[in-house]
Amino acid sequence: MAQIIDGKAIAAQVRAEVKAEVEAWVQAGHRPPYLAVILVGDNPASASYVRGKTKAAAEVGIASDTLHFDTSISEAELLAEIARLNDDEGVDGILVQLPLPDHIDSGRVLNAIRPDKDVDGFHPINAGRLLLGEPGFVPATPAGILELLRRSGIETTGKHAVVVGRSNIVGRPLAALLLHRGIDATVTVCHSRTRDLAALTRTADILVAAIGRPRYITADMVREGAVVIDVGINRVDDPSHPRGYRLVGDVDFEAVAEKAGWITPVPGGVGPMTIALLLRNTLYAAQRRYAYP
Repeated sequence: MAQIIDGKAIAAQVRAEVKAEVEAWVQAGHRPPYLAVILVGDNPASASYVRGKTKAAAEVGIASDTLHFDTSISEAELLAEIARLNDDEGVDGILVQLPLPDHIDSGRVLNAIRPDKDVDGFHPINAGRLLLGEPGFVPATPAGILELLRRSGIETTGKHAVVVGRSNIVGRPLAALLLHRGIDATVTVCHSRTRDLAALTRTADILVAAIGRPRYITADMVREGAVVIDVGINRVDDPSHPRGYRLVGDVDFEAVAEKAGWITPVPGGVGPMTIALLLRNTLYAAQRRYAYP
């Protein structure tokens, strides 16, 4: 059986470190870091994610507010709200909960956030800095995956990492991170149109599944002893569950765990790390850790 990479435990370590840094920051005479969260509409999943983020922020001493707008808000009105937050020096981080309504261009909204307040790390300037290996805000999920590997003592230097998924939120930034000096993996990025995907995934020392398909990675696609990181979170029907569904990852966990050397569970793997690294980014935004032109 594979060793379980306990994302809850590692995220708790990161959050404890952030809490201690926030306390030291405040004791040095600074105000607490402040995160503004924008939520548009009444999507239950989005509202739940936002509640989780603001609760976690409060637990580490980060102040936050949720700015909740009706789905009828126009793109121009939302951009004006972001401009206001950009100009407010009491706001350290700005987070826009996705997805946004269809009539709003998400890319235009995310690009309007000042790079030094872009704690999600989605702005083109932060994406460019990541690609070049320069300091800047890194998307929380890829950063969290690197923390899982590092804190679990998993060697990356010279290892072959295969990332299944090419999203701008996970796959692409993670591939760039894995190539950085000091991490030094050799990286292959696969996606839904990759030919003979299983032949490539079986070559992976570190296999990351971020394709958004339940149990897509099966045991025959995994090399014996590989490290398997499951980013997926999918609802599948389960009449035996009180809610009528349960959450599964992009990996067929039970079968793959028999073969892998290390594996993250779903839930309790990558998910908790995402919030923990978002909190760390917010602290860094308050401390102005990165210099922007």
